[in-house]
Amino acid sequence: MEKEETESQMIFKNNMDYEITEERRSEYRRSSIESAKLKREAMDVSNYDPDPDLHIPRLDPQSLMPKMKSNTMKTLSLFSGGGGLDLGFENAGFDHLASYDIIPICGETLKHNRPNWSVFSGETEGDVKIVNWRKYIGKVDIIHGGPPCQPFSVAGQQAGIQDERNMWGPFVDIVNLIRPVAFVAENVKGLLGSKFSNFVNENIFLPLSDYHIISFTLNAAGFGVPQKRERVFFVGFLDSKCQKRFKIPAYTHSFNHLLESEREQISFPQGSLFEDEKQKCMGVREALGLPDIGIDILAPTIRSAFTGKRNTTSILNSTASAKSLASIKVWGSGVAPERISAFNYPTKNGHFRLSVQDCSILQGFPESWVFCGATYKVLGQIGNSVAPPVAYNIARSLDEALDI
Repeated sequence: MEKEETESQMIFKNNMDYEITEERRSEYRRSSIESAKLKREAMDVSNYDPDPDLHIPRLDPQSLMPKMKSNTMKTLSLFSGGGGLDLGFENAGFDHLASYDIIPICGETLKHNRPNWSVFSGETEGDVKIVNWRKYIGKVDIIHGGPPCQPFSVAGQQAGIQDERNMWGPFVDIVNLIRPVAFVAENVKGLLGSKFSNFVNENIFLPLSDYHIISFTLNAAGFGVPQKRERVFFVGFLDSKCQKRFKIPAYTHSFNHLLESEREQISFPQGSLFEDEKQKCMGVREALGLPDIGIDILAPTIRSAFTGKRNTTSILNSTASAKSLASIKVWGSGVAPERISAFNYPTKNGHFRLSVQDCSILQGFPESWVFCGATYKVLGQIGNSVAPPVAYNIARSLDEALDI
């Protein structure tokens, strides 16, 4: 059975008074044992209700990225992860050439969902530092990928170029060798902060001087994904005319109504479709088909379980994100592997327990996209991925810019 933080353990960790009495310690221990017992019972399929009253999600992320016919342009995917960029580009009409990721379970997920794709994963096949990329020269139109973001994220301690996980060097080298007509790179918003301005100039713009590059930030909620997730993108073109034709994707959905404070209100880009009532982004409860309780919000940014402890089944980045979900009576720690197990493992406070499938929807993946691996590995793939509808809209803009 996978290890996970029980509710009592999480409460203990958030308690700043570590000098607790033996009586309180015994209470925490008793609560932890009881919680573990409840989980074991919940995971026992013999205890399952044969006809459970499970929630039916209202949001189908596939509707946010209608399938386009092939434009015949071929993509090479680096640091593919759970396949967010791959899926978005595929739906936008691009033809998949190959995917690479050093994490084996990511390769299993891609192969499971697209058996016909060429997928290379693990340290012997998926490590971009040891691949002979010359075999792709003249065969690739677009390179896309998300070099590991931990070196530039707060959670990753923002060590930048000193972090061994920094893979911008290999990404740049591969682009310069293969010379696709365009590339797309994704990372955390912090990369555009003043702290990393020299890094961006010296390690992205200068070594890719043959490319005309645009950088911008997008929030996934602007494309109908019920999550407050901002990411930075770099889009580069060999042809300056294509760069001039490229338009940063305009938001298709409004989401100010779901933000938790007036200070967070966002001005939407010119041309965004925010006037139409039907274009309002769903909140977490509405997207998951939960009863209306008079309040709904965007999910806080889903964390990747590949950062920090490798066995966590929590999607929470902070105490603030836990409080945010608690405000709509949703429990973000102890995600269940299936909806039926979440249903059979109720939280003590009565809040809704998320399942892997629910988290996938909140990240913008259709339920037809199945993640392989243990729960924490699935959450790692989900939290690391680009939200597919965001990738889809960037791909559409790229297609239009390259349509000469």
